[in-house]
Amino acid sequence: MRANRGWGTLAGVMNSSSMPAAGPVTYVTHSPEETRALAGRLAGQWGPGTIVCLHGDLGLGKTCFAQGVARALDIRRPVSSPTFTLINEYRGRLPLAHVDLYRVRGAADAFSLGLDDYFDGYPGIVLLEWAERIAGLLPEECWHVELSAPPGGADNDRVLLVRPPGLSEADSAFPC
Repeated sequence: MRANRGWGTLAGVMNSSSMPAAGPVTYVTHSPEETRALAGRLAGQWGPGTIVCLHGDLGLGKTCFAQGVARALDIRRPVSSPTFTLINEYRGRLPLAHVDLYRVRGAADAFSLGLDDYFDGYPGIVLLEWAERIAGLLPEECWHVELSAPPGGADNDRVLLVRPPGLSEADSAFPC
């Protein structure tokens, strides 16, 4: 991984001084529950209009991360992957739009979904899975969370590189 500004475990996430501010921060979680807790801590600093791009291969915890954000927003409905519905919206303290772009094949598909409505003035948080599929359409103000499995780690271990808005592509394994 490039640009490891700091390593945090879930325990490190629990204090606000370890939250990303000026550069990317790498966290390691050891269970789905730790991944959800990290997502909840991050969601605590996001407000209306925040767009978060989730990157990572199938099965690495993007939906698990979304579940943690939903919990932090006091959303009571179960959160599942929007793979076939493409967009799931939830009501909570703030609205949450969970978008899966895996089946989207470019700008025309993205616009037909109405993504521009989520990019401009959405009153809640927008989570975009597979955001790299529409990299050229993404606003500059996006957060990026890259999920990966560490080499030689346990089955549930995850590395999450959290990149706040405004950082260059060189700080990321996923150029968006």
